[in-house]
Amino acid sequence: MTMEAFITGAYDTAIGELPGSSCMGLHAEAALGAVADAGLDLADIDGVLCAYSFTEPHLMLGSVFCESLGIHPRHCAALQAGGASACIMIMQSAALVASGQCRHVLVVTGDNRLTGMSRDGAMAALVEVGHPQFERPFGISVPASYALVARRYMHETGVTSEQLAAIAVEQRRHAGRHPKAHKREPVTVAQVLASKEIASPLRMLDCCLVSDGGAALVISSRAAARDCRGVPVEILGGGQGHTHEHLVAAPSLTDFGCKASSKAAFERAGVAACDIDVAEIYDSFTITLAIELESIGFFERGEAGLAAVHGELGLGGRLPCNTHGGLLSYGHSGAAGGMFHAVEAVHQLRGRAGARQVKDAKLAFVHGDGGILSAHCSLVLGVH
Repeated sequence: MTMEAFITGAYDTAIGELPGSSCMGLHAEAALGAVADAGLDLADIDGVLCAYSFTEPHLMLGSVFCESLGIHPRHCAALQAGGASACIMIMQSAALVASGQCRHVLVVTGDNRLTGMSRDGAMAALVEVGHPQFERPFGISVPASYALVARRYMHETGVTSEQLAAIAVEQRRHAGRHPKAHKREPVTVAQVLASKEIASPLRMLDCCLVSDGGAALVISSRAAARDCRGVPVEILGGGQGHTHEHLVAAPSLTDFGCKASSKAAFERAGVAACDIDVAEIYDSFTITLAIELESIGFFERGEAGLAAVHGELGLGGRLPCNTHGGLLSYGHSGAAGGMFHAVEAVHQLRGRAGARQVKDAKLAFVHGDGGILSAHCSLVLGVH
């Protein structure tokens, strides 16, 4: 049983250091690009979902965006679930069009995190994720939290820092094929291991980038998709998994909600992990991707790092993964970071990924992760 919803438009802006950019400017560019890609006019959009912004925080960001663009949709909301926001918004928009509440929903994200925030502001955002009573007073941060997870996972599975470094190397190799990627110059395992220590065992090149950029999709009902140009990408299945918000309350340091979210998405789509041609999976840190690849079922426990070493995540490998370079090398701009994964999946399924194209890609898996492996949303996308 499918979700009766289709991605009909996709667009992402330039990514990286964009002096003079703004949150709303990036939202507008991404939105207009996605609407044009679908062959629609702004007047055709009757639903809008936005996420959040670090540089222009607002309680009603969706309404602020619609006001700035001069549109008046019948459905409008802003949704916040960290790095899972983009996938959850796509899943929500699929429900809106499948239920007949909307015909075309615009899902838009963007932020100028690199040029629009001070260093102190960026650091404050990394600390605020911690529990105010039980974590922040002890100096917790996002990298430190993932480092705790990495230490435990390495202890239980035997994955090594060299194997995690191989993940960063492969992501950079993918990014080198994408003309818009924030970081394109190759790196080696030795360079990853020699990069600055951030929170042991994680080093600078184990961590995602901080970037400016925006991305948007248009999701349409089956009937409305017929009015659009280009190849519609069907949302075949979706699922979510939520286990905690703060790491101090996590039921496990090695077992997370990605198991439940991916299981639901695969069951809804009627496919299995082995059927997927290309995967675009949230990679805030190298350990994030390793854990999720294994929990979702693409590799056995403790094998994702070895798979990276052997090139199995590469373009000609067993599971081409994050073919745009992911958050580690393509770029990470808040909620747009997760949306970049979805836009890349659309490019792959439409056969317009250029030098990074996966041959005959028909099924794609997209996954978003918010917080400290807290909120998870998985999507299965396909073309006929």
